[in-house]
Amino acid sequence: MAAGCGSADNEPAPEAPPGIELTSSAFQAGAPIPARYTCDGPDTSPPLAWADVPKGAKSLALVVDDPDAPGGTYTHWTVYGIPVATRHVQAGAPPPRSQQGENSFGDDRYGGPCPPKGDKPHHYEFQLYALRAPLGLQRGAKPDDVRSAITKQALARGLLIGTFKRG
Repeated sequence: MAAGCGSADNEPAPEAPPGIELTSSAFQAGAPIPARYTCDGPDTSPPLAWADVPKGAKSLALVVDDPDAPGGTYTHWTVYGIPVATRHVQAGAPPPRSQQGENSFGDDRYGGPCPPKGDKPHHYEFQLYALRAPLGLQRGAKPDDVRSAITKQALARGLLIGTFKRG
């Protein structure tokens, strides 16, 4: 893992109408993300839960980004092909029957918050998208390919923002 979220210059996450309620039992909206879900801890993905997925959704996708990264948006996790009936993800694992794309660290897994030491707190955007159709991407798709596919299929999204600052 790289020491700190360096430059990535990915496109920002796709826009979609709000409507999905996205929460975590690990942190509240706008609050710090506990170290266990970051590079200062075991670096496991946090638990997430959601409600109010719109009717007509055929699939779900999750994107976790740091828009405060020095070189532009840094992608920490993309997950797609999430079955529409899924309503939560446990800590440390992607949802069953889903696929993970490549993150800005170059891995196809969750890479937790890891801003450069001394930076102000970074904001981490967990965005869940309800999609009109599955994205049709293979495992390990590049972050911008995931974003482009989401843009074409997004019905609604949920947003949960947490913060993290390294000592």
